Amino acid sequence: MSAVPLEAVVRAEEGAVQVPSDAAAPLGARARLMPALAAVYRAQLSRARVARIPLLFVATFQSVGIMVLMRGVVDGGGEAHAVVAGSSVLVVAFVALNLLAQYFGQLRGDGGLDHYATLPVPPAAVVLGAAAAYASFTVPGTVVTAVVGCGLFGLPLTHLWVLAAVIPLSGAALAGLGAALGLLAPRPELATLLGQMGMSAALLLGVLPAERMPGLLQYARDLLPSTYGVEALARTFGADPDWGAVALDLAVCAGVGVASLAVATWAYRRAAVR
Repeated sequence: MSAVPLEAVVRAEEGAVQVPSDAAAPLGARARLMPALAAVYRAQLSRARVARIPLLFVATFQSVGIMVLMRGVVDGGGEAHAVVAGSSVLVVAFVALNLLAQYFGQLRGDGGLDHYATLPVPPAAVVLGAAAAYASFTVPGTVVTAVVGCGLFGLPLTHLWVLAAVIPLSGAALAGLGAALGLLAPRPELATLLGQMGMSAALLLGVLPAERMPGLLQYARDLLPSTYGVEALARTFGADPDWGAVALDLAVCAGVGVASLAVATWAYRRAAVR
């Protein structure tokens, strides 16, 4: 038996503040976009560092192997520019499009989105943080592929600094597309299939010289987000690059990246509330 008198308990209950049983507990303030984005980026980067490095090696080896094969049928000129630029951006497509589609498809399938939905984190921070983390893994492989390709085809290394713009802009465009495919796919298996089909499209339409494609495929090439990153990089291999055209291609790539990330954010909101 308790030693506290019943009257003391009653008086304490009468003096206590009564809270309606149906009143919702106040929620904490939502995190701001930039701090939340930085937190998601660091978490994704540390999570994927070990698991994605072997896949990055595969992506780089695949792109270098494609250039070696194309060296037997392409001698030089504009076709060599297209092969090296397309193979370099293909590393970005493999990671930012294919792997990100698989990641978000799996996240949706196993209920991982429910965890993010309970956090006071803006949806844009989740999508942008994951996309930035996956795109970061493409930097070493893309640089290595571009340097090896320049050596194979005798292209100058002078303007490879343009990769500092091509990698993030192409990565944003392809990562947004990959995230949207993963979030909109009804099953993880379908998300994996869509991601691999997207990477195959980047391989077919990005690496092969546009002059050798049928007219229909050339139109399809213009719809691929990574095409403008490929064109921007390919233009810099010439003796006198047209920097106005390079800037225009990068601007188009940036616009497509903003649009694709906006679609991915909408797809995340749609998937999180279901």
